[in-house]
Amino acid sequence: MKSLDVITIGRSSVDLYGTQIGGRLEDMSSFNKYVGGSPTNISVGTARLGLKSALISRVGDEHMGRFIREQLVKEGVCVDGLVTDKDRLTALVILGIRDKEKFPLIFYRENCADMALCEDDIDPEFIARSACVTVTGTHLSHPRTEAAVLKALRLAKENGSRTALDIDYRPNLWGLAGHGEGEERFIASEKVTDALHRHLHLFDLIVGTEEEFHIAGGSTDTPEALCAVRKVSEAVLVCKRGPMGAVVFEDEIGASPDEGKSGPGFPIEVFNVLGAGDGFMSGLLRGWLKDESWETTLTLANACGAFAVSRHGCAPAYPSWEELQWFLDNGSCEHALRKDRKLEQIHWSTNRKGDWSNMKVFAFDHRAQLEDIAVKVGASENKIPEFKELCLKAAQQVRAGGGGYGILCDGRLGEEALFRATGSGLWIGRPVELPGSRPLELEIGPDLGSQLAEWPVEHVVKALCFCHPDDSAEMKARQEETILRLAHACRENNLEFLLEIIPSRVGQVDDVTTATIIRRFYDLGVYPDWWKLEPLKSDTGWQNVCDAIKKNDPWCRGIVVLGLDAPVEELSASFEVAGKYDLVKGFAVGRTIFAEAAEKWLGGTISDSEAVADMAAKFEVLGSVWERARVDKKEVA
Repeated sequence: MKSLDVITIGRSSVDLYGTQIGGRLEDMSSFNKYVGGSPTNISVGTARLGLKSALISRVGDEHMGRFIREQLVKEGVCVDGLVTDKDRLTALVILGIRDKEKFPLIFYRENCADMALCEDDIDPEFIARSACVTVTGTHLSHPRTEAAVLKALRLAKENGSRTALDIDYRPNLWGLAGHGEGEERFIASEKVTDALHRHLHLFDLIVGTEEEFHIAGGSTDTPEALCAVRKVSEAVLVCKRGPMGAVVFEDEIGASPDEGKSGPGFPIEVFNVLGAGDGFMSGLLRGWLKDESWETTLTLANACGAFAVSRHGCAPAYPSWEELQWFLDNGSCEHALRKDRKLEQIHWSTNRKGDWSNMKVFAFDHRAQLEDIAVKVGASENKIPEFKELCLKAAQQVRAGGGGYGILCDGRLGEEALFRATGSGLWIGRPVELPGSRPLELEIGPDLGSQLAEWPVEHVVKALCFCHPDDSAEMKARQEETILRLAHACRENNLEFLLEIIPSRVGQVDDVTTATIIRRFYDLGVYPDWWKLEPLKSDTGWQNVCDAIKKNDPWCRGIVVLGLDAPVEELSASFEVAGKYDLVKGFAVGRTIFAEAAEKWLGGTISDSEAVADMAAKFEVLGSVWERARVDKKEVA
């Protein structure tokens, strides 16, 4: 039994995608960063569709190379075959969307890392692990990379594995077009045709556009080109025909491309063709390697291609398996899929990365409370940022490399702590509300988009809203409008959103109060990644809350329980109730942990180490209490 479904081999780059749409690349002023390169995109696309995928390539020993490696790991792609090249830089591509016909791009590939791939990088044992080896045409353009590809194909054949070729013809990468002609898709070349022709017999599956079969077959007449390929290869040929879908030729080539087997197409608005072929290939490999019928396989491939052409970026546009199934079952009322709010929500929530199924969060995002303590003991408020660094040290001490630990910390008084925590593996939540405000006001200012654009993408936006079903219409309208704007800004900036609600500070609470508020926000179109809720008193209350969330968002990250400065004994009792519900992932507690240490440290009666030890001990106790509450947990919601 093979441990991998598919290994892709070839290009691996960082795509810098212009965020301005409709302008010249010369005028684009900001860019999003994605993984790129056809084989890398396919490895991500197939992993999202549930295949066990891996990549063989090279990246540089620098920030961009580490970015690719880390992103692939997050996507579930095996990187055992990804070599770090200490002498070369990771390839870069700068690209943009000019209009529906023009997609300018510049390849920065001079002596790049992935073109240094060699035979020594191909490990026979690694190749033996995979049921399929998929290569792309670019790595047949140079003797060194060609030798590496041929070795992998030979080993695959010896192991009884399938082989596939995505022709992926880029004239620029074969030296046939200038640096400023990266978007050029076809230039006839006998040299390229001969190079491809020599190896077509090695494949069980060959995929390309009509233009790509023109270069592989040496003719600009599509049936003639397909016949030329058939003369040297028994592979299944899949010819992509843009909005007309794709056709499959298992045996004879007819007089017209229409005579092959086909699957249903998806007529949608073309927003961005870049990477669409890699999305198509991902869906095709899913069906082909699972031995689905060609109608089903082409349906998967065409749908994945439809998603790709409707979204910004390449790999980030590809659907998850859950998203793809939902689309095939329900379709979309939007001609531009990126405008389908339901579909985009499923795309976002099913492609989030990171396992946060058991959360122990030290919350020291408090501002007003710590300022009050400083006033009480006669300390300067300028000492609060230093204390927050001690809070971080306590959290890191308890974590000690373990998973599921996090912090809540603000950027006004805790900026240095945030700097130190970012990239450390902690879950990081960061508040935006003006402390104590009701109606809700935001501390980050009115222009949410530009403010949040400065945040690291691993930071989770947290907003605390004091709200109640009995609020006046005016109060509801003001608070809901703020939350709607914030939720939209979070999504636009690829930041997760945690919504904290505390109705007990406003009015009486019963078993339906919190669930009623949650349903209202979903009705408005607000889909928090996380909910932070005060402890509920009964199983009925928790059941109502879990039902409300799961009915509206089955992919919600979950709930964390807040502390409200309760003593450990009271929190233990609330954890016992909450811990029975699978949707409750953990706790986010602050003053129970830091209040005593803050007063003593700010008052100058304990040292740094004593403050850290005190907070770490309390945090560790709460973690143990939570773990005990989960021991006998059964999924009741």
